[in-house]
Amino acid sequence: MGDLRINGVLPPMVTPFTEDGGVDYAAHIRNLEKWNGTKLAGYLVLGSNSEAVYLSEEEKARLISCTVGHAAKGRPVLAGTGMESALETLRLTNKAAELGAVAALVLTPFYYFDQMSDGALIGYYSFVADRADIPVLLYNVPKFTHMNVSLKVVQELCHHPNIIGMKDSSGDVAQLASFLRIVPEDWNLVVGTAAAWFPALTLGVQGGILALANCLPDDCAEVQKAYRSGDLDRAESIHTRVLPVNTAITATYGIAGLKHALDLLGYEGGAVRSPLLPLTREAKTAVEAILRSARALPAAS
Repeated sequence: MGDLRINGVLPPMVTPFTEDGGVDYAAHIRNLEKWNGTKLAGYLVLGSNSEAVYLSEEEKARLISCTVGHAAKGRPVLAGTGMESALETLRLTNKAAELGAVAALVLTPFYYFDQMSDGALIGYYSFVADRADIPVLLYNVPKFTHMNVSLKVVQELCHHPNIIGMKDSSGDVAQLASFLRIVPEDWNLVVGTAAAWFPALTLGVQGGILALANCLPDDCAEVQKAYRSGDLDRAESIHTRVLPVNTAITATYGIAGLKHALDLLGYEGGAVRSPLLPLTREAKTAVEAILRSARALPAAS
């Protein structure tokens, strides 16, 4: 089960919605077909940027099925399957396996965060991984969960035969280095934010699941390609050029900003789902200006 190696860049794919709030599956498929022509290494469906917390189980299953059915050959499809209880997480994980996902990205349960001790997390992940039909990766995203996976948890779980990695979206490069020191060499420690992509590569990280890869997939992939070829100046230059875009579509304007960037770049971002709000006209103008300054769009005439 543990043979999957995440090497390269994957997008946590956005979920396009129609203006009335429905999932636009046709737009999702068109995005996939466009991404299939880029240098992406695979796909993550039902990540944080997919607005997965707003999706029904039926919508989640259909999105997994659509993604598996339209992903380019050789590109693995991972599915975000974390729910709040171990039983529900296991149920969704095995549904994702049945639909063709090759691994599950499992968010830390966080609602009762003051009870989510190291022991609780170790027990939760062990329960799911013991019974899952596909390999499991931990998902650490303190920005959304307001809790951070500890070294003790990683040290314990990285030796489980069906836990094959972790997406660390903390953006803490020092913590990433600490994780790397304690995990097996073939464990998939994946960086989860483009802000840390270049520094992570210098530490030996091989994979990134990056929101920015939705709208600038080839730039994200080129950072890694340049780094691997020994052209560190080029790698750092691309990373620096696209960083303001990453900040805009994550920290400043969030998923609505990411979706507007996709619309501007020929993809189909679609609407956000309530209670998220659409961008104001001023915010749309700001996102467009940031894309132009990053040379992702032609300069205004």
